Amino acid sequence: MNEIAKEVVSVGLAIVMVAAIAVIVSRNSQSPAVIQAAGSAFSNALDVAISPVTGNTSPPNLSYPSNYNFGFAVG
Repeated sequence: MNEIAKEVVSVGLAIVMVAAIAVIVSRNSQSPAVIQAAGSAFSNALDVAISPVTGNTSPPNLSYPSNYNFGFAVG
């Protein structure tokens, strides 16, 4: 039974990976916006974590990425 479970998990993982790759390379995926948002989130978390040491009390940047990414119009 253990071998059957391994095969089922392997097939399921392969399907998920193919779907993930299809989403990433799709023209409608907005991957640059997602990467920019993740970078902003990390930067904000880092700023909040070191603020007691540095004394920096600036508010976090909550703006979302625009439709213009890396100099190219998306949309």
